[in-house]
Amino acid sequence: MSNRVPPPPAGGAGALLPPDSGRDRPLFVVAAILVFLACIAALGARGAWLQAQNWTSDLESSITIQIRPVELRDAQLDAEEAARIALTVPGILSATAHDRAHAEALLAPWLGSGNLPDDLPLPLMVEVQLDPQLPPPGDALQAALDAAGLSASVDDNSRWAGAVRRAARTAQTLGLAMMFLLAGAAAAVVAFAARASLAARINVIDALHICGAEDRFVAGLFERRFFMLGLKAGIAGAACAGLVAVLASLGQGPADMAFFLPHWAMDPFELALLLLAPVLAGATAAISARLAVASDLRGRW
Repeated sequence: MSNRVPPPPAGGAGALLPPDSGRDRPLFVVAAILVFLACIAALGARGAWLQAQNWTSDLESSITIQIRPVELRDAQLDAEEAARIALTVPGILSATAHDRAHAEALLAPWLGSGNLPDDLPLPLMVEVQLDPQLPPPGDALQAALDAAGLSASVDDNSRWAGAVRRAARTAQTLGLAMMFLLAGAAAAVVAFAARASLAARINVIDALHICGAEDRFVAGLFERRFFMLGLKAGIAGAACAGLVAVLASLGQGPADMAFFLPHWAMDPFELALLLLAPVLAGATAAISARLAVASDLRGRW
C-alpha cells in the first residue's frame, strides 16, 4: 500500500468535507456574536482612552478660583477683582468671573432650581485658562489673591485629572481582558465543533487513512474549512460592531456612560481593527480546528 498522500479532488476540501448547514449555521452565529462582542470590547477600550485624553486635557488646561462670600463684601466684585489679578500672573491666557446664577446652575442637579433663598451666600467661581507652554501658576496666583486680601482659593484640577486617568486605565484593562476571554471562548467553541465534525465524518476519515492520507492532510482539510467559516463569521460580527459604534458615537448618550460605550473616532485605528478582526477570527478558528483534529487523530491511530 502506498503511503503517498492522494491529491485533493477537484472540489478541494469542500468535496471531502461538504458543508453541513445543520451544524455550520449555529457555529456561524455563535462565532459572529463572539467576534461582535470582542470588537465592542476593543472599541470600548479605545473609546475610554480617547475620552480620558479629552477630559484630562480640559482639566489640565484650566484652573478654578473659588470666591468665598465674606460679610460686608460684594462677592461679585471680589470675583471680578480676582479675574483682573489672574490676568497679571504669567502663564494665564484668560480669566472669566461668573455670577450667582452660574453658581445656582451648578447646584441645580443636586438641589433643584429655585430652592435656594436669595440671601443664602454662595461661593462664586472664576474660570482661568492656562498657557500650555508654561508651568501651572497655581501657587503664584494664590499668593497674588492673598496679597489682595481676597477670600479665595485656587483649585488646579490635578486630582480630578488623576482620577480620570485611573478610570481610563481600569476601563481599558477590563475591555482588553474581555476581548482575550472572548477569543479563548471562540477557540474552545471551534475546537468542540471540529471534534464533532470529525466524529460525524469518521467513515470518510478512515477511508482517507486507508488510502494513505496522513494526519496532517486530514487536519488541513478541517483547518481550511473552519478558516472560511471563521472568516465569514468575523466579517459579520465586525460589520455589526462597526455599525453599533457609529450609532453610539452619533447618539446623545449620558456623559457618565462614556467609558462603557464603543467609540468611533473616525481614524485609521478603528478601521484597521474591524478589518483585522475577521482575519484573526479565521486564524483562530483554523488553528483551533487543526489542533483539536490532530489531537483526536493521534489518539485514534
